[in-house]
Amino acid sequence: MLVEALTHRSWCADHAGASSNERLEFLGDSVLALVVTDHIYTAFPEMAEGQLAPLRSEVVRAETLADLAEQLQLAKALRLGRGEEVSGGREKPSILSDAMEAVIGAVYLDAPWEVLVDLVRGWLAEPIASASRGPGFRDFKTRLQEHCARCGYKAPEYRLSERGPDHAKQFLAVVHVDGEERGRGGGRSKKQAEQAAAAAAWHTLEPEAVAAP
Repeated sequence: MLVEALTHRSWCADHAGASSNERLEFLGDSVLALVVTDHIYTAFPEMAEGQLAPLRSEVVRAETLADLAEQLQLAKALRLGRGEEVSGGREKPSILSDAMEAVIGAVYLDAPWEVLVDLVRGWLAEPIASASRGPGFRDFKTRLQEHCARCGYKAPEYRLSERGPDHAKQFLAVVHVDGEERGRGGGRSKKQAEQAAAAAAWHTLEPEAVAAP
């Protein structure tokens, strides 16, 4: 099931008889939603339905799952067809998030429910904690880009570097606004590093952002 969970449909096009991860992805999507819904319902009794729904959406969105897949290094194990391999499929958020859901579906079929719940809660503990502060709280890249547009700046530019062994790789992002460095940040994935850099830049520009119309 793990092999199937990591098999993209493009691989099947090149290898007759292989099964893609689409069915497991379909299952994992529903299982993930249930685990997250049950957890936030219990963990945040003060939240109304109107707050719980966007919180869940923030946690189970493709970007969050793609970040998780990067942290677990699923990209290295993906089985991709030649076309996707050449076009950078291992870095596409849609492929990574689908594979993550497929892995969750495989765990659901293979392990006791309690094991699955503990695993998913552990994987998503940080995104849940951050998102619980408010929908969109973590999306500093969007905040920074919108602020730059309002103030007439060029779009933020991110420069990435990496260090450390493959099993413990760390990424560093530096964001420039109008040619000037405005923030730095690190993380276990490229997206985490860029968000951290954007957050640093946002807090630097916050007085200006608050005053902007």
